[in-house]
Formats: sequence, structure tokens, C-alpha cells
Amino acid sequence: MADDYPKVDRVMGGPAGWISIAFPAVLFLYFLGLLPQIVTGPQVHGIDWVPSLGIRLSVLLDGLSMTFALLITGIGTAVTLYSARYLGQHPDYPRFVCYLLMFMVGMLGLVLADNMISLFVFWEVTTIASYLLIGFNADSAKSRRSALQALLLTGTGGLVMLGGMIILGNVAGTFELSQILEMGDMVRAHPWYMGILLLFLAGAFTKSAQVPFHFWLPNAMAAPTPVSAYLHSATMVKAGVYLMARMNPALGSTEAWFWILTIFGGITAVLASVMALRQTDIKQTLAYTTLMALGSLTMFIGAGTHYAIVAAMTFLVVHSLYKAALFLMIGIVDHATGTRDATMLRGLRKAMPLTGLAAALAAVSMAGIPPMVGFVGKEFMYKAGLGLDGFGAIWVTAMIFAASAMMFVTGGIVALKPFAGDLAETPTPAHEGPWPMLAGPLVLGGLSLFFGLVPGVLGHYLVGPATHAVEGEVHEVHLYLWGGVNTALILSLLTFLAGWLLYRSHESIRARLIAFEARSPIDFDAGWDRLLDGFKAVAGWQTRLIQTGSLQRYMAVTFASFVVLVGGTYLVKGAFGAGLGLTTASVHPVQWTVLALIAVGSILVVWTHSRMTAVAAMGVVGIGVSLIFIMFSAPDVAITQLLVEVLVVVLVSLAMLRLPYLPRRSKASFRPGHALIAGGVGVVTTFLTISVLGSPFDRRLTTFFEAASYPEAHGRNIVNVILVDFRALDTFGEITVVAMAALAALALLRGTAPRKEEN
Repeated sequence: MADDYPKVDRVMGGPAGWISIAFPAVLFLYFLGLLPQIVTGPQVHGIDWVPSLGIRLSVLLDGLSMTFALLITGIGTAVTLYSARYLGQHPDYPRFVCYLLMFMVGMLGLVLADNMISLFVFWEVTTIASYLLIGFNADSAKSRRSALQALLLTGTGGLVMLGGMIILGNVAGTFELSQILEMGDMVRAHPWYMGILLLFLAGAFTKSAQVPFHFWLPNAMAAPTPVSAYLHSATMVKAGVYLMARMNPALGSTEAWFWILTIFGGITAVLASVMALRQTDIKQTLAYTTLMALGSLTMFIGAGTHYAIVAAMTFLVVHSLYKAALFLMIGIVDHATGTRDATMLRGLRKAMPLTGLAAALAAVSMAGIPPMVGFVGKEFMYKAGLGLDGFGAIWVTAMIFAASAMMFVTGGIVALKPFAGDLAETPTPAHEGPWPMLAGPLVLGGLSLFFGLVPGVLGHYLVGPATHAVEGEVHEVHLYLWGGVNTALILSLLTFLAGWLLYRSHESIRARLIAFEARSPIDFDAGWDRLLDGFKAVAGWQTRLIQTGSLQRYMAVTFASFVVLVGGTYLVKGAFGAGLGLTTASVHPVQWTVLALIAVGSILVVWTHSRMTAVAAMGVVGIGVSLIFIMFSAPDVAITQLLVEVLVVVLVSLAMLRLPYLPRRSKASFRPGHALIAGGVGVVTTFLTISVLGSPFDRRLTTFFEAASYPEAHGRNIVNVILVDFRALDTFGEITVVAMAALAALALLRGTAPRKEEN
């Protein structure tokens, strides 16, 4: 982020900075203390939130959620420490801290939630927070566009996923994940399984930027560097991976699950790796390597074997460590040199030795070179691919080989080339970064080395329990740095060779990729713009068609929609014949008289050419309805109806005397379109009423109010008690709406009063 904003004199961001550092640090220590307990087995805690809907604020603590929680809080501590120095003097830094902590809390709630509905709530919190963070530089059109793109794409995917959650909750009879994950056989055998799977994957694929939704993630680089580091390593983009891993016991182990995840994951991994070589901005280069990692994680979760899940959980930690370190390193380089252009950076090791050390540790792990933990992860990925059957083994192994070779090249581009050779001239003279910005990359790079040398610690406390949670059963997990000479090791050596050969010619490859991209008709990002333009065009056409300023048009569209949607549903369901067997033998002659009065009033409304007569006729219809209420022992409702009808007739008549004359839009005495809509509304409403009356009456609410009205509300008139006590806030809201409508009507009438001519 360029330092072109007015500075505010703060030490480490002031109170906001210290709070932002302390919050994740304390949480990290808390979760670290819980780790020995989680290793022995999962824990579930919670309280009822909306009991009537089966929604709980429940927490599921197991190996998967604990691994994510430690990554979120641990890397969050490094990012907030870095941010306090990187952005601490920005005038809007306190706002940035609010957004970042909101992001952190949303992600923590997401990975810890045991209830699917509460998981969705936190899912959308991360969507909103990422929108605010990506668009933090609100003066930049690019930031605003990227933020809106991320919001619309991931938000839409989240809403689609909510549909899958609701269906799955109804199928399983519960929204608690800890219970649903034990019903895998039942869920997979259900006729709605495929629909549930596709709805869930829509949310996961948009959030974790799988092809064809991958284009929003590189654009999110418009965010400040600390946000990019956090977004790519431990938070939002991993949410989709978390969801797929979490739902594996319930939705996995099917052909559809295997092929959808392995194909889309493999394509994403390789395509992103190729696109990473095309970039000159090293921050953009890293953005595409994140897509490679997300595709690989998706592919191995889809593969579903024991070694595939171990590989996925190991690579999850590996990627988080090196990616956060590299993004923070790039921020230091940008801060110290004024550029991120790979073609301009060279020889920085002399001016920035500690930054170079952090870059080397992280890049070597990303390239999968021993003794870093990245080598351990790559070995297990090859082992998992080779352990599959048939074409699946060929596909997964080939995809991971291609992606890993290009990751080797990327490591050289972002960490070797900028620091090797002679020092090149940069916009700002290169200098070492301050310790708050160096601490995170050095610690994360050091952890990559530590876990590579002692992989058993990682396997025992994180990868093993996480693997158990994803598989839904306990298997022994043993991570190792050296597994002997085997096929996986040979593939690793071939990866290094292929990566080195590609690195030596990466500049010519970049030139060819740029030329190919210029000629390619496929551009997902431009396609997104065309999609939005299409939506705007449809919205404009719809507005011109409907929003004409004519109340008559608005009413016609509203009632026609009612007829089409409700009547169409009746036709599809074959429900129009439900009330044809009713008889009129029980209708009293007095009731027939009232019905005749209503019919005469209705006919007069549509027959007369006088608006005043039509209003009076409608009042007759309303009075007839109030008489029906009296006949069926509902005097309170009848009085209300009668008062409303009288007031409407009087007030509308008075208003019409004050309103200006409005000429008729049509001279025709008969308008078939209006008649068709009116008749359709009458038919559909009639059958809807008959259907309701023909359905079994559920007396639960009636019984409750009968039993509770006097002892709890001290009233014998049940209707009054409901309005005044049980739904007092609702009644107050209705009174407020009526009062506002009355004030608006008064203002309208006063505004139409004729003005006296001035002398």
C-alpha cells in the first residue's frame, strides 16, 4: 500500500493497535491450552438461540475446528502486529482494526459453529467484513469494484448454500453438525442428496474461488497487504475448504463427490499455477498460488482416502504458514522499495537480510524442498495420488505434479530473484523493515522449518486430530520427513528438475502467456462485467415496463403476478378440484341475502362510470362482509370492519373532492385485460379460501390463548388480549404505520389545496 495518505502520529496504532494485537494473542493462547484435551476427542457446547427453529449457538471443538482456530488466531496475531506498524499512522486505522477483528470473529464463529444456521450467519459475517476490508481504500475505483465483486459472488454462493443447509436439516431432522455427520449413510441414500451436494458446493466453490469462480480472488489484492496475508492464508478463502472438509463424513464417499471435487480442484490448481507465471506483480503472483493451494485442497478432500485427507490437512497448515509469511514479506519489500514489480527487484539481500531470510524459509517450504514442512506435505500428496484407482490416480498425480513444478518456479520468482544478484535501483532506496513487520514472517518461516524437522509434533497435535474429524473415524497418522526411496520421492525429484528448468526460462514463458492472454477470447473477469451489464439492462427494461408512474399499472402487475404464481401452483399441484364437492345446503336464507348485497355492490363497482359511486359501492361490499362476521359470532372483527369501511368511504370521498380532476386513461366501457385479471384474482382467492377451510384445523395456538389469556394477561376477551398483550409490539407497529399514513395523507391533501391568488 502506498504511503500517500496523511499521517497521524501514533505509536503502533495507538490503543486500537494494542487491542488488535492482544485480542488474537489471548485467544491463541486459550486455544493452545485446549489442544491436549481435543487430541483425546471432540467436545460440544452450546445454548439455545432460536429454540422454535432448532437453532443453537453451539460450538464443536475437534481437530478440524481447533486447527483452523489456531491458524486464525496465530496468524491473526502476526497480521495485527504487522498492521499496527504498517498502517498504524493511517487516519482510518481504527476503522481498519474494527473491520479486521470483525473478520476474525466471523471466521472463528464459522469454524467453531456446530449449528448449520449459526455457521451460515458467521459465513456471511466474513463476506461483509471482506467487502469492507477489500474496499478499505474507498477512494480507489479498483478497490470498490473488487470489493463489490467479492461481495456479490461469495454472497450469492452463501445464499445458495443456505438452501442446501435447510434441506439437509429437514432430511436429518436436526441442524447440529455433530449429529448430521453421524448420519452419512442416510444422507447419501436420500433422493435429495445430489441437490444438497450441489447447493453446498456452490457456497464452497465461490468462497474458495474454484473455477469458474476463481477470478474474484486475484482482484481482492486491491486490499492492503495485511488483509491479503490474512485473507489468503487463514481466513475467508479457506472457509470453503473448511466446509468441504467438515461435510465429508456426511456428503463424501460418493462418485459425484469424488469427480466434482477432483476435476474442479485439479483444473483450478493447474490453471492458477500457469497464471501465476504470467504476473509481474509479485503480490498478484502469490494470489494465483493461493488458487493453486485451494484447488489442491479441494482435490484431495474429494479423493477422500486416508492418505488424501492426511495430505490435505498437512498442506492446509503448510500453505497457511508460508503464504502468510510471503505476503507479509512482500509488504515489507513494497514498503521499503516502493515497488512490487518482479522485473525491477534484484539484490535486496544486502539491504534487507532479515526479510530475505524470512522469504527464503517460506519460499523453500512453498517449493517443497527438504527439510521444510512443505516437502512433507508434497510427499503425502504424491502418496495420496498414487494410492487412488484407475483414471483418478493419473488425474490427481498429474495435476499435483504440474502445479508443484510451477509452485517451485513461483518460489524463485517471489523470493529468490528479488534478493539474489546485484542491488537494482528502486523508487525508494531499499532498507530493512521494522521489527513489528519482520516478527511475523520470521516466526512463520521458522515454524515451517521446525515442523519439517519435527513433523511428529504437527502430526500428533494438528494433522492427526483434523484427519480424524474429516474422515469421521480414527486412523493412525504418522508424518515423516524421510520415508525412504519410493515413487513419491522420485516424483519429488522430478518436480524439482522440472521446476528448475521452467524457472530458467520463466521470463520467456511469461511473455508467451501475456501474448496468449491478449489473443484469448476467454476472460472471466471481463465476463463478470458483461454479466453485471446484462443485469443492469434487464433492470432498466423492467423499470421502463413497470415503473411508469401509473398506479393502475402497478396494481395490474401485482394482481397479475398473484394470479400467475398462485394459480400456476394450483394448476401444477392439481388443487383446483379440491373444493368442487362443497354443497350449499347449510347456507341460511339470511346469509344468501347478505351475499346478494355483496354481489350487487361488486357489480356496481365495475359497472359505474362514477368514481364516487364506485367508492360507495365498495363500502356496501365491506358492510356486507361485516354482517357475515356478525353471523359467525365475531362482533369485534365486525365492528372493526364496519368502522374501517365507513371511514374509508368518508375519507376517500372527502379526499376526492380536494384532489385535482384526473381524466380517464381509456374511453372504453369494457376493458378485457382488467376483467381477466379481476376474474383471475377472484377465482384463485376463492379456491385458496376453500383449500384453507378444507384443511385440518390446527388448534395449538387457539388452545394456548384460551388457556393463557386470563391467568397470564388477566383478560377474558381473547382477541383483545392477543392484540394488547401477546402481540403488543406488533400492534404498536401497526398503529405507527397507520399514524404515518394518516400524516402522509394530510400532507398530500394540504399540498393539493388551491392557493389564494396574491393581490
